[in-house]
Amino acid sequence: MLYFKKLSLLYALSFAVLVVGCKQKDVEPDVLTAVDTTSVADKQAVNAWLYEVMDDAYFWYKNLPAESSLDASQSPYDYFEKLVYQRETVDRFSAVTDDIDALQNEFNGVSKIFGISYSLSYIDDGKSNIAAFLNYVVKGSPAAAAGLKRGDIILKVNGTQLTEANYIALLSNNESVTVTLGALQDTKIVATNTTYSITKAEVSEDPVAFSTVISKPALGKTIGYLVYTQFVPGSAADENKYDNELRQVFADFKAKGVNELVLDLRLNSGGYISSANTLASLIGKNISASKIFYKEQWNDKYIAYWQKANGANALNYTFQAESNNIGSNLNRVFVLTSNGTASASELVINGLKPYMDVITIGEHTAGKNLFGSLVSDDKERWKWGAYVMLGQTANANDQSDYGTVDGMTPNYLVEDAKVPYAPFGDENETLFHKALEVMGVPVVANGRVAAVKTVQPFRKLLRDNLSPRKNLMIKDGVNKALNL
Repeated sequence: MLYFKKLSLLYALSFAVLVVGCKQKDVEPDVLTAVDTTSVADKQAVNAWLYEVMDDAYFWYKNLPAESSLDASQSPYDYFEKLVYQRETVDRFSAVTDDIDALQNEFNGVSKIFGISYSLSYIDDGKSNIAAFLNYVVKGSPAAAAGLKRGDIILKVNGTQLTEANYIALLSNNESVTVTLGALQDTKIVATNTTYSITKAEVSEDPVAFSTVISKPALGKTIGYLVYTQFVPGSAADENKYDNELRQVFADFKAKGVNELVLDLRLNSGGYISSANTLASLIGKNISASKIFYKEQWNDKYIAYWQKANGANALNYTFQAESNNIGSNLNRVFVLTSNGTASASELVINGLKPYMDVITIGEHTAGKNLFGSLVSDDKERWKWGAYVMLGQTANANDQSDYGTVDGMTPNYLVEDAKVPYAPFGDENETLFHKALEVMGVPVVANGRVAAVKTVQPFRKLLRDNLSPRKNLMIKDGVNKALNL
């Protein structure tokens, strides 16, 4: 019997793995943990529910241990780990939470934040002092309102220099902080007198972080550049707000005759499949609403169910008709990547490959070809929820070979390690510079190029207080498909 269709589904296509080191293989599962104060009786009930959900919908349900072999009095966090299939190498993404509402908000791009994303690197030979190098400041966030921007360097928090011993305490669990900026002088990073005080606030993050058009008439090139940070269709007030903003960017690209596209997904760890389809449908060459964007593979019970309900092609998903598609002007697309490029981002890359050249520049991606759902208790007995991997995706050519810790290998391996980070769209910014070079656009070095330092981050793509973005590929609309 299929219980899955009776559950309250909060569907999502996932973001990237938690990167904790400077190498693409330095990863660990993105497991949600917290102090568990649940009573033994409630633990047993929650754990029984978790097993039921996993036994029904989990892609690897046949590999679950026998329920009778498990200790149902364990914390649901520990119990759930017993259910996950090959945590280190295969299912690095399924997770459990005791606050499903908060996690759902995070999936929707709503969270209480300062609004900074950064990498941490040592700045002295003794590997004691540390700096936080800002690679992105969220539009409309407290950090942006205070004046912080990409390229800034944070050396001190609340007057104390960041070090190997104190950075965790200084960068975590604070509602308000005062940060002191650093600057590069010769080869050293030194403190300045510039400070900013910021307090966390709830922010609905606009994923369209930056866009521009760069004209190179002598070369016959008009280059569209877009920084897109997560796949979220809209806000609570306007459910299509961000997808429509994305459409407007491409309307501008189309009107200006863009014939080269650079899609910057280095900060994008995924999101909703529907928005991935919107983006891909604005880019793809010679595509239509009858051509396959991606395919899904569920467990055998659900493959049979979907195909019986909706026919043999039930798990083939096509592009959507987008009037601002610029594919007719493109032969290729350049995609900038990092270890944090995951899930829905990888889906777009993989889904476009059968239709055009996709040239990737940067670092290995996260390697998440799995999609999942955030599942809540339909009886609303608790706030526990599970983010469950339901299956994997493939493109129109049935290719899906990147679901490993190595992810997708870029066509041009370039480490994004030159600081201060240059502004988005700066032709000397490390990854964008390489894209221009590959497309045959010469870049004249400006004065800023000499004022850079190469560092080796030991933690990358962190958000605010050492929190990485979750690696999500979120599938929405299933309840509607099931007529629930």
